[in-house]
Formats: sequence, structure tokens, C-alpha cells
Amino acid sequence: MSADQPRVLLVEDEAAQREVLVYNLEAEGFYVISADNGEDALMLVDEEAPDLIVLDWMMPNLSGIEVCRRLKLRTETRKIPVIMLSARSEEVDRVRGLETGADDYVVKPYSLVELMARVRTQLRRTRPAAVGQRLEFDDIVLDAETHRVMRDGQELKLGPTEFRLLSTFMEKPGRVWSREQLLDRVWGRDIYVDTRTVDVHIGRLRKALTRFGGGDPLRTVRGAGYALG
Repeated sequence: MSADQPRVLLVEDEAAQREVLVYNLEAEGFYVISADNGEDALMLVDEEAPDLIVLDWMMPNLSGIEVCRRLKLRTETRKIPVIMLSARSEEVDRVRGLETGADDYVVKPYSLVELMARVRTQLRRTRPAAVGQRLEFDDIVLDAETHRVMRDGQELKLGPTEFRLLSTFMEKPGRVWSREQLLDRVWGRDIYVDTRTVDVHIGRLRKALTRFGGGDPLRTVRGAGYALG
């Protein structure tokens, strides 16, 4: 996978339906992890840290509604957007799904075009840079679509790795990222890079951000990692 690709976990027990959804999500440029049951879904959430979950309600053993409830109870997973898929079209079912914590509720049969639009809408909250959004923090502006970064009106020259690092920080200002988390998000899970490489690129990013003056917006958190602001 490319480090820029948003990760979508698809949980659907019907093989044909799952195949169609995987194909369409990948065609949209997403990295897709799939599961056919709730137990595997919960395990994959911990292993893969998806940016969004598309979750079928009706599954044997552990239902989608129970998976959603468990995810929303945990601090580390409650902010992951969940789009619930269900053949239940009654208002009471929709309300139940949303009250359990689902961020959106899509009734089967659904339009694939509409579902992909809803996926992009939810990803704007968690991975705005990955879907071409413009991000701002203090006097720094990052335009993900044109790949340009401005600070106080001056354009900064960033390499691709520094750009991805800054995107990651600007998507969640204040969050402390460990070196391992930054490696996973910026370099990609399948690439082996030493954690010291992160420090080198953070140094380059700091130099670029302060080139025309202005304070260093990046904070080193001793024993934990780095944060913006």
C-alpha cells in the first residue's frame, strides 16, 4: 500500500457482496482490509488501525451492531468512523444503529456511487489530506490537492516524505505520534525503515518550516514522539 492511501476495513459476511465492495473501494484509491465476521473485524482493527470501517449489521455470531458498540466503548477506537450497512430499513433500526455509535447508516440495496460518496465524506474527518482537503494550522496552509505548503504567505519547498509528515501532523494537531506510528502512517506498513530515519526527516521538516522565520511548530515529547503545537 501507498502511505497516502486511507485504510478502509470492510466487514461483510456475503462473499459476492464483499468482492464487489472491495473492488469499488480499491478503484476509489483506498487500501482495503476485509473480514467476513465480527470477531476477525475486532482483531483487524487493532492490527491495522483503519481510518474508516464499513460494517454489515447482519452477521452470524457477533453482529455488526455489537462490533460497533464495542469499538465505540474503547478510547483508542471510538473515533474511527463506522458506516453501518443493513437491510433493515425501518426508522427504529436506523435510530438503533446510530445510537450504538455508527456515524452513518446505509440501507441495502444501496447505490455504490452514493456509498463511495459517504465513505469520502467520513474520511474528510479522519484523513482530510488523503482526500485532497486544504489544511490550516496557525500560519501554515497545506493544500493536499496541489501539494503546496505556505507559511505566512511564503511557499515552502518540502520533499514528499516531509509533506506526508506535515499532513499527518496537521490532520490531528496536538496529537503525540510515536516514531513507530509515524513510520506506519508515512512510510507504509510493508517498508522496513529504522526509527532514526524519522528523526532525520523531522529535522528536515523543521528546517523547511522555519526557513523564512517563525517559531518551530513541532514539539518533541520526550520518550513519546512528536506533535504539532
